[in-house]
Amino acid sequence: MGESCLSRSADLGGTKEPAELLVIIPAFNEQGNILRVVREIQDELPVADILVINDCSEDRTGLMARNVPDVRVIDLPCNLGIGGAMQTGFKYAMREGYRYAVQIDGDGQHLPQEVPKLLQTMQEKRCDMVIGSRFLEVESFRTTWCRRLGIRFFDLLFRTLVNLRITDSTSGFRLYNRKSLEVLSRHYSSDYPEPDAIVLLKKNGLRICETGVTMREREHGCSSITPIKSPYYMAKVVLTILFSCARPRR
Repeated sequence: MGESCLSRSADLGGTKEPAELLVIIPAFNEQGNILRVVREIQDELPVADILVINDCSEDRTGLMARNVPDVRVIDLPCNLGIGGAMQTGFKYAMREGYRYAVQIDGDGQHLPQEVPKLLQTMQEKRCDMVIGSRFLEVESFRTTWCRRLGIRFFDLLFRTLVNLRITDSTSGFRLYNRKSLEVLSRHYSSDYPEPDAIVLLKKNGLRICETGVTMREREHGCSSITPIKSPYYMAKVVLTILFSCARPRR
């Protein structure tokens, strides 16, 4: 998934040696947010490289990102969804030799200044993937009651199936080390990849941790998960997790 698109459309720019940390920004129709997101990352994480995965946006997302100096952009010729966009980023990170990669969504909800907290948690707890949770420590992110219910349900499901407590399984704010990048660059779900990745990494013997982070509401655009769609979303995620648990280790 994403491999053919990667080889066809990468705009690498420059020849300098890569940093240890790659920031992967999956973006679809985020022209109202992408410039602020990229510039905040450059201000807060000057030693990191930035890769925007433009998931066949119908607006000027890719063009706007490409006009920012020192930002790499991959324009996918077809819409792969969040799973395909992120796997494209994982493949790029593996190919270019990065030690770490962090996902910061293009909607502006993830704060770059929280990335050092993810790195510190990974080092202190020797994790292979760290999830930035909205629901640990002081809650800073207001979400709908149905989403809260779903997240608590998934917490119970993960504890039952893989003996792991996860308070925010749908959070996309995640830090990966080389081991987790290797697994996810080969196998990453196209549908609802965040919960599925937890099961996949756990089954491959990798360690997953959480740390509390601050997030903010998006300023432009809207979430694709509405209250009407939530039951359908939950049912499909549950099936995805169950299938992942039933699959042999990869």
